[in-house]
This record gives sequence, C-alpha cells and structure tokens, in this order.
Amino acid sequence: MTGYNPEDDGAQMSFAKDMSYTDYLSLDPILGAQNLQSTAHDEMLFIIQHQTSELWMRLCLHELSVARASLSQGAFQESFKMLTRVARIFEQLNNAWDVLRTMTPSEYTEFRDDLGASSGFQSHQYRLIEFILGNRNRAMMKVHEHRPELHHMLGQELTTKSLYHVVLDRLGDAMGEPFPDDAYRMDAPHQAHDDVAAAWIKVYEDPHAHWHLYELAEKLVDLEDYFRRWRFNHVTTVERIIGFKRGTGGTSGVKYLRRMLEVELFPELWNIRGAL
Repeated sequence: MTGYNPEDDGAQMSFAKDMSYTDYLSLDPILGAQNLQSTAHDEMLFIIQHQTSELWMRLCLHELSVARASLSQGAFQESFKMLTRVARIFEQLNNAWDVLRTMTPSEYTEFRDDLGASSGFQSHQYRLIEFILGNRNRAMMKVHEHRPELHHMLGQELTTKSLYHVVLDRLGDAMGEPFPDDAYRMDAPHQAHDDVAAAWIKVYEDPHAHWHLYELAEKLVDLEDYFRRWRFNHVTTVERIIGFKRGTGGTSGVKYLRRMLEVELFPELWNIRGAL
C-alpha cells in the first residue's frame, strides 16, 4: 500500500514564491524568541508561559479598545461579542497557570537568580488592560520611565475615558441624566458611586425595560469574574512556587498580589446584588 500524497488531493506543496503558514504567522522570530539565561530545563516553560500570556493580553487590548469605541457609539451588540471574547481569553490565561504549577520550588530556584530584576509586575500590557478597565494608578507608570514610548502610551490612556466610563455614559443616557464629574476618576481607580449604584438597581429591577444595559452589566460581571480568577490563580501559583519571598521586581510577592485581590473594577455591579 502506497503512502498518502497530499499533492494528489490538490494541496500546494511548494512555497518558493508564495506566502506560507510560517511566513504569515512570523513564526521564525516568535519561535526564536526564547532566549534562555541558564541551563535549567524549566526556564523554557517559564519563558513560554509569560510570552504566550503577553500574546493573549495583546488580543485583550485589541478587543477592549474596539469594545470601548463601539459602546461610545451606542453599538451594544458589537461590544457584547468582544467583551465575551475577553472573558474567554482570561479563561485561557487561567488555564495557563495550571501548566506553570507543574514547576516545583526546587526547579524554579535553578534559574530564578538569572531573571535579574525582571518581573511580571513590569508588564506594560497588563497595566494598560487595568487602565482601560478603570483600575488606574499613575504611580504604576514609573516602572516604565526607561521606555518613553510605553510611558507615553500609558499616560495617554489616563486622558481617555475608561471602558467603564463609557458604560456610565450609556447608563446615564438611559436614565435621562449624566452622572456627576466625581463618578469619572480619570487617573485614579474607580470608586463606587451612589448615583451609579442607584441607576444599576433600576436596570436590574426591570431588566426588560433596559435589556441592553442589563446584558451589558452581566458581560462586565462575567469579565471581572474571570479577571479575578486570574489574579487568584496568580497568587496561589506564586505562593506554591516561592512562598512568601519577595518578587524578583522588588514587590512583596504574595502579600502584594493578595492586596490586588481586593480591587473591584466595577464595584457598583457587585455591591447592588445585596440590595435587590
């Protein structure tokens, strides 16, 4: 019996003149970007885990930016698709922690010193995701001062309404009155506002009268739910591998990450549940 020849089915086999799969995806630079600093076996896992996370974050930023633009134009359905996708991206990021947790403390110790001061704390994409979602802290920009283009990009985001700010615009429109200026904190984390909470209560008390806002609210809760799980898995993974040592970037490690678990992106949407 002769072997199968895909060319017999019409598959193109020569790419001397045409763009191939490797060309389209720029796989050569991507697959060649794992620059190990040690001979430790598990450093490859550590690098790929973080590189793939950054790629997923790149997609998050793409989706969140367009979702925000869609909502600013009142295009709810288009934004729902993108917000759902972002929640599923964070589900993928959550699953990635399960792979990293196969590395033991002994294995990480073999190459941890070779990381120098590099740390996930320095991820500008993660910081930009937080800024877009509304968890804004100008002090977090300092770590990017050595990269003026990244520092500028983060600063520009702080001059732009966050995703939740745009949501509040649409909520205010539906209620017939815009929210006061103190509901919009441009360069500080969003804090629960009584007027915003009262408006969301009206939406939840009569979903059918405000169905697009009701669905939007649940999309945001779903997104934050997955985001919180990602933070929690981050904490448990770090504690499992390094315990309560300081992070390579100088943070308090697990203690710092546990503080981040207390952050609420859309606090009114969580707080009102006990009032319904």
